[in-house]
Amino acid sequence: MKNAAWKWIVLVAPFVMLLPEPAAAAELELGTDAQQKAGKVVYERYCSQCHGTEGDGKGYAASHLRPRPRDFTSGKFKIRTTPSGALPTDDDLRRVIRDGMPYTTMIGWPNLSDQDVTNVIYYIKTFTKDFKNRDYYAQPIAIPEPPPHDADSAKKGREVYLQMECHRCHGDQGRADGASAPSLVNDAGEPILPADLTKRWTFRGGPARRDIYRTFSTGLNGTPMPSYADSLTDTQRWQLVDYVYSLGAADTPNYAERVVSRSIADDLDMTKGEALFDGAEGAFLPLFGQIVEPGRAFHPNATGIEVKAVHNREHIAFLLRWNDMRADRTGENSPALEAPETTETVEEAASQASSTEESDPFADAVEPEVAGDATDDFFSDDGSAETASGGEAGFSDAVAVQFPAALPDGIRLPYFIFGDPDNPVDIWFADLAKPAPQRFVGRGSRSVAPGNPDGLEMTASYDAGVWSVIFKRKRRQEDAMAIEGGQWYPVAFSVWDGLSGDRGNKRALTRWYYIYVEPAETVGPLRPMAKAAVATFGIEIVLIALIRRKHKNGVSIPPTNP
Repeated sequence: MKNAAWKWIVLVAPFVMLLPEPAAAAELELGTDAQQKAGKVVYERYCSQCHGTEGDGKGYAASHLRPRPRDFTSGKFKIRTTPSGALPTDDDLRRVIRDGMPYTTMIGWPNLSDQDVTNVIYYIKTFTKDFKNRDYYAQPIAIPEPPPHDADSAKKGREVYLQMECHRCHGDQGRADGASAPSLVNDAGEPILPADLTKRWTFRGGPARRDIYRTFSTGLNGTPMPSYADSLTDTQRWQLVDYVYSLGAADTPNYAERVVSRSIADDLDMTKGEALFDGAEGAFLPLFGQIVEPGRAFHPNATGIEVKAVHNREHIAFLLRWNDMRADRTGENSPALEAPETTETVEEAASQASSTEESDPFADAVEPEVAGDATDDFFSDDGSAETASGGEAGFSDAVAVQFPAALPDGIRLPYFIFGDPDNPVDIWFADLAKPAPQRFVGRGSRSVAPGNPDGLEMTASYDAGVWSVIFKRKRRQEDAMAIEGGQWYPVAFSVWDGLSGDRGNKRALTRWYYIYVEPAETVGPLRPMAKAAVATFGIEIVLIALIRRKHKNGVSIPPTNP
């Protein structure tokens, strides 16, 4: 028997040696020395400023950015088609390089040649030994065609959402306001934001149902977002996809280009709340970090604000809504507070540390020696957001509406960052730790002074991750620009997030937009034509009656001169 077995081994062995190697044993795609050197040139030109010359995510711009740039030395990549814990494929890396990561400072590079992108990928692989270890490789997962989306599947997905405790991070309604959200960190101890599931266009891996399914199946390496490949069936994952997809209205933000104030005849009763704005056209506007002057915020927490406006003959009112992880109703805020010139720690934010010298936003920054990643002043260094804002030394949430102090002549507008000396701005401000609104006059970010708040009213509420603030003011006041019907007026908006240490010039803001104030009564051409016809007909009837009466009384009427 033993001799027979050996004979079979001798006969079969040559054929086994001719079989192709399995995928895991195939030659690794690491590039040649020449390709890696070429990739280094491209990397140092376009990538090192953020990701660092050593690929450790510590480029000279990194301390100003949120989220922090990818640390390639960790070997952890979030957006992949491979299973949890595995390295990405070259196509995964190529997709991120080409398309970028939405709502981060990682822009796409569509203009690089295919060879440049391939060489950069080979060079990125040199930053960690993981790419030389076959144990870290795996085949991409299979992503089937999405089944039809329906309400019943989304309803079951809601049950899965609660079962897997997704609401603890993403919130009950998916607005990133879960109880655990303020304390989330990645594997490096850096603060990390959960996705706002109501804004699909911000999803780093893409907004389509296939993209969401991939994320649920692979997880995001190095983050608290796990893979559900083993804990949920394929059907359950698609149900969860359908529920998450139902939370958002569109794959794109559909930002508006103007605001329209609706004319109504009733009193502007603020006790009606949002019902006061029924029938008004909503405008969703993007919010950006203020990066022009000291107090820079490269990636604010608030990324968009919804605006509605109504008016009657005496007053105008605005409804402002935006998503916020937490309502910060303690501490204080003001557009006149000094903001930090450079990146600050949470402790520095609490003590309002600032400098009076101008600084280069990309200057080399000294990393403060504190626990965790306090250079990103978004959360406290111990993972608790409670010490980051609120209390006597913290900052509250706030919002503002900004108008020119006077209607500009021509196209020149005041400087959008709190005006300028020759063109001041009127700022309606709501410190959401206080019940009453404030008013400021801005003549530049370093010259913001309190104004007269008479005639300005405000109400505010926070529910399920959404702030709703209503401003109301007289349309005509002696110390403000009159707001007349049938005209366009420049308007801008700002949001301060207390949890992020926002105050003064450190905030999210819009550019100047225009608001159209509808006239009190829209008069079409048919109504005046009808009135004129009725009046003419009435005059003719009167004349005919007079003529007949005179003829009846024997009075002759001289003929008219043709």
